[in-house]
Amino acid sequence: MDEIRLQDVVQMRKTHPCGSDQWTVIRIGADIKIKCLGCGRIVMMERADFVRRRKKVLTQGPVPEAETLRDISQRQ
Repeated sequence: MDEIRLQDVVQMRKTHPCGSDQWTVIRIGADIKIKCLGCGRIVMMERADFVRRRKKVLTQGPVPEAETLRDISQRQ
């Protein structure tokens, strides 16, 4: 299973009713929230459904920076 990152642009297997098949990932967790690049519609689905319905990753989002406990304590 590929890594899912925020701001990934993915192509889904089925086209959206607006005609676009490209979506951007806007939330990651047990569920994945994606936004249609054609009309802006936001859809939330389970991670397993997302992986099954995704065709390919067109553009991968930035690598998240690791945050350490020291970084968190310095902010306070």
